[in-house]
Amino acid sequence: MHKAILRTFILVAGVLSVGCMVRAQEDAALDAELKAIAAQHEGKVALFAQNLKTGQTVSLDADVAVKTASTIKMGILLDAAEQIRAGKAKLEEKLVLEHANQVEGSGVLAQLDTPLAVTLKDVLTLMVILSDNTATNMAIDRLGLDQINRTLKAAGLKQTYLYKKVYMPATGPMPADQPKFGLGKTTAREMAGVMRRFAECRLGLDSPAALPGDGPICGTILHMLRNQQDRDDIPRYLESLDTSEHGSAIANKTGALDEVRNDVALIATKNGPVVMAVFTYDNKDQRWTGDNGAQQMIGKLAEMVVKKWSPAGLDAGSFSWEDPLRGRE
Repeated sequence: MHKAILRTFILVAGVLSVGCMVRAQEDAALDAELKAIAAQHEGKVALFAQNLKTGQTVSLDADVAVKTASTIKMGILLDAAEQIRAGKAKLEEKLVLEHANQVEGSGVLAQLDTPLAVTLKDVLTLMVILSDNTATNMAIDRLGLDQINRTLKAAGLKQTYLYKKVYMPATGPMPADQPKFGLGKTTAREMAGVMRRFAECRLGLDSPAALPGDGPICGTILHMLRNQQDRDDIPRYLESLDTSEHGSAIANKTGALDEVRNDVALIATKNGPVVMAVFTYDNKDQRWTGDNGAQQMIGKLAEMVVKKWSPAGLDAGSFSWEDPLRGRE
């Protein structure tokens, strides 16, 4: 009897070992294909992706510090979630838009008459779905710049930092590298880690235990990200449905400067949820059109990862968007 159990154990171990070897070979091959695509890009690329079901990862310069552009708004969302969880902020609380916070760039709040009362939820929603810079400044004022950075540090992010409000000069003592990075800095691995926190609903940086309200908080944040309007980067070649009617399988936040195109996403696939962060910089193509070369390349990289890890494609219904904790019960 013991010999039979031993033989079974050896057989299972052998199958698992072969499976691990095959997966490692597939991951190495995928790494090589991604590098080949990135090598054709006239600029620099940093990437990190992970399948949260299988544990598979791929990376390209994933720990190199890069300009965030608007992807740093993911860090603001994380702090907002933490403060709401702790009772220090409420989604329904009213904030007043003042003219002093209205800045140029993306969004709609800069075009509206002031003073204007909006909720914190409205501000965060506009900050995400339209990347509204004025809404971002309102969120920073409400949450606190220093507090946001304390949250990022508490989350274990060593190279992610929000330096200032959008389109406003840095104030007070600044890290020496602020002029290099502008609004914020991060790495592909760390920003993918922020998205993973929302996907797994790992809030409560001071205690790992989930609270009853955590799931709905994460669901609210993911709803914003899932309705993000810029679909020209990671979703470009992955999703062809009208997501306004059918619901997207991708929650993402983009960021762009003349020489920068970035995207951070949670992708619901038929083979598990995938978090992905792609940052491009020093880009030769600086056109603000859907034909921008960096955006096309980000789309190709995302398409390749998803095809390798989930040949059957996406499945929006496979992820518990409204409450990620409920999906793990």
